[in-house]
Amino acid sequence: METMTKNNHIGRKISRIRELRGMKQETLAEELGISQQAVSNIENSEKVDDLKLEEIAKALGVTKEGIENFSEENVLNIISNTFTSNDSSTINAINVQPNFNPLDKVVELYERLVQAEKDKVAYLEKLLNKK
Repeated sequence: METMTKNNHIGRKISRIRELRGMKQETLAEELGISQQAVSNIENSEKVDDLKLEEIAKALGVTKEGIENFSEENVLNIISNTFTSNDSSTINAINVQPNFNPLDKVVELYERLVQAEKDKVAYLEKLLNKK
């Protein structure tokens, strides 16, 4: 029964997604316009209202449904399946043959990071202009 509660604990899912994205509570707090303590409280909450969950999802770069359906087990399965070797004689080696160009993914990630920085700068400029 404890597993059911843990799987439905939205705050823990938010926390884990934030950690996987390499984001600190302070950064998420700035994105949401709230304090780090408020983020901590959200991450300790079993439920989060839909409007706030939408805001958090946007700040984390995922969908609301992505947070609601997040499962660490699924993440581990994806990683495990990605790195399985078809050649059983290969010991301590990874035989990965992606069906995409890894450089395209690097460029995509870079563009997302640049856009995130631009958004952050625009947000901070907007805050400074309010004063």
